[in-house]
Amino acid sequence: MILLAAIALLSLLFGAGDVGPGRAWQALSDFDAAAMHDSEAHFVIGELRLPRLGIGLVVGIALGIAGALLQAVTRNPLAEPGLLGVSAGSAFAVTLAILWGADAATLRISVAQLGALGGCLCVLAAARLQGIGNDPVRLILAGAILSGLLHSLSSLILLFDQYTADEIRFWVVGSLAGRDATDLMPLAPSLALAALLTVILARPLAALALGEHVAIGLGHHPRVVRLLVIVVVALLVGGATAIAGPVTFVGLVVPFAARALAGPDIRRTLWFCLPLGPIVVVSADIVSRLVVPPSELPLGVITALIGAPVLIAVVRRRRLPML
Repeated sequence: MILLAAIALLSLLFGAGDVGPGRAWQALSDFDAAAMHDSEAHFVIGELRLPRLGIGLVVGIALGIAGALLQAVTRNPLAEPGLLGVSAGSAFAVTLAILWGADAATLRISVAQLGALGGCLCVLAAARLQGIGNDPVRLILAGAILSGLLHSLSSLILLFDQYTADEIRFWVVGSLAGRDATDLMPLAPSLALAALLTVILARPLAALALGEHVAIGLGHHPRVVRLLVIVVVALLVGGATAIAGPVTFVGLVVPFAARALAGPDIRRTLWFCLPLGPIVVVSADIVSRLVVPPSELPLGVITALIGAPVLIAVVRRRRLPML
């Protein structure tokens, strides 16, 4: 939590514009006075960086928790919403919605969550197939095929519809730029529902990790638990994708780090995901602002650079003899 607070402060101090750390610190020290003496710094902190930080916190928590839940329900350490096609399904649904004229934030969020639900159901179906669900790498390959198909369909839509392309060109690679705090308001009910379901599902998931027969013996219903987890993942990933675009690898890196700190118990892992998710997302967002000033890199590019080595490390650990 201390590390998260420090990174949040850095997110307010550093950016790609003319307001450097010195001016930003002075504006934060006396925010009301800055409105009169340095209106630019006051505007940048209050209207740009602070809402961006809030969205980064929410997106980090949502993707971190979603990744941990998806890995628990598929029993696959490589399961990640971006790799398995969940985020791609959400992005494809939003692309279709914009093509058909939808632009309201609430509609976009609900459409993104429905698209994520479709991607989750495909993942769950693939995980139940003999030879795929038991092999983490094959499951990732199946997810890559689904993601590639959905991205190709989205690209075709962008080629033939200029308005849709203009609307989502920067959004589709994942970014926190240009977002407003009001974007979070329509997301609040679904996030509250997802949080409640996560608390309820933590104990059944811990039992399910010991095996289906053990979970049934303890009074849980594995099929119901899996379906509810899929609903939670769809709510979290769909909401995060709607406001920040399809940000990949966060759902892989965060649970990986959380398990390294907390051990295999899913309940402890979920607690550690709460601060680790925002730490990863906000840190990547800071880097995206600073590497190519005065422009910015998309957030999805930075998270991919962070997550790719983790993916390779997990694959080598699981299948070293075959590599």
